Amino acid sequence: MKILSISNQKGGVGKTTTAVNLAASLSMKKQKVLLIDLDPQGNASSGAGIEKSKLTHSIYDALIEKLNMTNVIISSKDNLFDIAPANQALAGAEVEMVNIKKREYVLKSALEDIKQKYDYVLIDCPPALNLLTVNALTASQSVLIPMQCEYYALEGLSDLVNTIKKVKKKLNPDIEIEGLLRTLFDKRNTLAKEVSDQLSVYFGSKVYETVIPRNVRLAEAPSYGKSIMTYDKSSKGAKAYKQLADEIIKGHKNEK
Repeated sequence: MKILSISNQKGGVGKTTTAVNLAASLSMKKQKVLLIDLDPQGNASSGAGIEKSKLTHSIYDALIEKLNMTNVIISSKDNLFDIAPANQALAGAEVEMVNIKKREYVLKSALEDIKQKYDYVLIDCPPALNLLTVNALTASQSVLIPMQCEYYALEGLSDLVNTIKKVKKKLNPDIEIEGLLRTLFDKRNTLAKEVSDQLSVYFGSKVYETVIPRNVRLAEAPSYGKSIMTYDKSSKGAKAYKQLADEIIKGHKNEK
């Protein structure tokens, strides 16, 4: 079971779009996938077609109430992957976790309930370097960092990389950077190309070959509660996420 956090404290970089569509793409490659929505905004849950107001249980219950994960997990609307959904209750979780013993390991402990049930567990982290994100990083083997190729992107990236280093040193020695994913990419934009080139210089082979283009169909899909694979599988966005799934699966086969 590969546990992969999708994290960037900067909002609007295609983090949740990547979480939902990578989950769907991996599922279409015959992988058993669980998506954990760890963002109190619950956008990954909405994007998977889940009506948050009608949830009986959410990831909050697994973290705070110690409910077994199997009672939290439901299927995405298109039945492509499973999801541990989030709603507004998760916003209070961080305050409640402060007094829990070994508070950084709460998610890791909850995941013991579903060990070996999935090929991939993807965690959609909140857009902040907070206790929920630290829980995700502590539970994960690696981190996928989606980022827009713009001026401030590299600045924010150094904060995230430093956090990952601290987690590696103190909480999870196994964690690695899985890869950097260039998102919302417009090849006509000169600055985007310059930042993309800089990323390749600093991170080399850690930068995915796959680039996610700025794509109208990708932007529309969440409002219908669908992944791009269900909404428009022939779009440029869908093709890019299929390519990313192939790249990730291939990378993991090479690790073994």
